[in-house]
Amino acid sequence: MTPAVVTLPVSANASLRRAFDLCVAKTRRNIEALADRPATWAFAENGHYAEWNEGFYEIGNWTSSFITGMALLAWRESEEEHFIRQVERLEPWYAAKVGEHAAETMHDLGFLYSLYSVALYKLTGDPRHRELGLKAAEVLAGRFIPQGNYIRAWGRMDEASTDYAGLAIIDCMMNLPLLHWASEESGDPRFKEIAVRHSDTTLRWFVRPDDTVYHSYRFDPELGSPAGGDNYCGRSIESQWARGTTWAIYGFAMACRYTGDTRYLDAALRVARKFISLLDDEVVPVWDFGLDAGAPFFRDSSAAAVAVCAFQELEALGAAEGSITATKHALLERLCSDDYLDPDLSVEGVLKHGQVGDGVGQAKSAYTSWGDYYLMEALAREMGMRETWW
Repeated sequence: MTPAVVTLPVSANASLRRAFDLCVAKTRRNIEALADRPATWAFAENGHYAEWNEGFYEIGNWTSSFITGMALLAWRESEEEHFIRQVERLEPWYAAKVGEHAAETMHDLGFLYSLYSVALYKLTGDPRHRELGLKAAEVLAGRFIPQGNYIRAWGRMDEASTDYAGLAIIDCMMNLPLLHWASEESGDPRFKEIAVRHSDTTLRWFVRPDDTVYHSYRFDPELGSPAGGDNYCGRSIESQWARGTTWAIYGFAMACRYTGDTRYLDAALRVARKFISLLDDEVVPVWDFGLDAGAPFFRDSSAAAVAVCAFQELEALGAAEGSITATKHALLERLCSDDYLDPDLSVEGVLKHGQVGDGVGQAKSAYTSWGDYYLMEALAREMGMRETWW
């Protein structure tokens, strides 16, 4: 099936075109390298993701599909068959991950299969990809804890005596589109019900009265009763991790798109306004808005890229205020500058100065595969792509 082509207007900003072309050029090599040796491509301080020592089937792998997502964006724009051929070489690995390796998966199946199976099915119409996406949604739905109305984030589901029992995290809002898509494709309302119940729980317990957001929240593993906020990625439990904030904005906006429930749109707007109010003249956010005086003062380009995509989603919903659109443009301008883009084609990473955790409450600066993907999605959408893979 011939892919839909992204139309790039002549008037498109030259810096956006330059950044998109850089993403395409790096992805041309990256996707072949990933298909040659499937593994986790997560982050790297030197930009070389292939050096990350984690196998494709390991439970911690939530990031490989950011590379496949970039390849499919590149194919959609260029129609170069190289991109689709390399992506499809990975199909046996994706099938096995939710097959014989299904016990070693976490809630991040949404990140993995929305940017693989769902994207491939939307682009090609091949029913094999539809069935694999539905299988992944089934495995994800198996992580739902009905007594607490949440999807357990981490750890094997057959391991109860672990620190991860009863844990949900804000990132999961980005995994819910897989369930909404599966419900629409299969006609099974169970997938959508789980997504809605988890969204309602996140809305109730994660978003604080001042519109800041917890990274994680704990529930009694047996009773499901709320036990309080927690933190694994931000500076502290009561601080505000920048990327988690952007997961919330984008996730709630998409929840509104799938359900029409304006409570989610209201939450996305409230959290977006708070996020914008905390930005400084650099525009790209610090990695946590509650940093102590002695904490590392890193920026997080990946949070900025996710924020742009979230703001584009609000625009598509017709709900973006002037400050949201203005901030979107300012963030894109900074991310497309030489301060953040790495033009060296020998380096796998695109976007410098992303934040990754180095132990709870700590951080370091690195290239991130998710930052690269969300930058490319933002660029594609800004230059004409209407439908995302989410």
